[in-house]
Amino acid sequence: MKTLFKTFIAVLLLIAATVQALTLAELNAALSNSAGRAAEDKARDAGRMPAEVVNFLGIEEGMTVIDLVAAAGYYTEVLSLAVGSSGKVYMQNSPASLSGDRGARTAAAIDSRLANNRLANVERLTRDLGDLGLAPNSVDAAVIALEIHELLRSADPDAAAIFFAAIRTVLKPGGVLGVIDHSGDPASDLSALHRASENQVIRVAEAAGLSLAGTSNILRNPQDPRTTNPFDGSIRGKTDRFLLKLQK
Repeated sequence: MKTLFKTFIAVLLLIAATVQALTLAELNAALSNSAGRAAEDKARDAGRMPAEVVNFLGIEEGMTVIDLVAAAGYYTEVLSLAVGSSGKVYMQNSPASLSGDRGARTAAAIDSRLANNRLANVERLTRDLGDLGLAPNSVDAAVIALEIHELLRSADPDAAAIFFAAIRTVLKPGGVLGVIDHSGDPASDLSALHRASENQVIRVAEAAGLSLAGTSNILRNPQDPRTTNPFDGSIRGKTDRFLLKLQK
């Protein structure tokens, strides 16, 4: 009887692994073959590996997710495809980020991406990070890409802590926050370099009540000296990036 039970469990694990692999393959195919997706976004996929990131975070069809500091919405569209028509994606940008000349360009890019209701499961959320206006325990997963360093270098020393506390509130129990950022050495002037210390991010997140559920090396680049600004032509698009899975 024990042998039969063990065999049954092994079969279930095999099936689960197969489904996971197919999901990753299907999402990669959807990203590559989407006729409405911008060529510029597709060109970024090789360096950003969005399907692999989504797979690592466990984001699945039917989930409610939020793209934080979404800007023009590269990850918003990735998440839209990942959660499908039965899921929902909040596209968050602060009011300040959509004001002025630069903000107007971002707003125009968003309008273009969402034109004709092509991403029907996406809802714009023009709110500040510390006041998202969402019900507590209502979001399955969140992603913030290449923006945590900005909170850590903010004039407000509590900006990052306020952010993590706000996200913890809206996440469901067991919900996850994926954090991607340019990796920097703690001894460097991370503020000037627009980079972040992975360990510092973890400490601030844990102090806000989130736990580290996993890390991934899929976005690592050991050739990055970590001594230049990510916008430097020598390293742009190829920085060493950490990927954290934080959980409520």
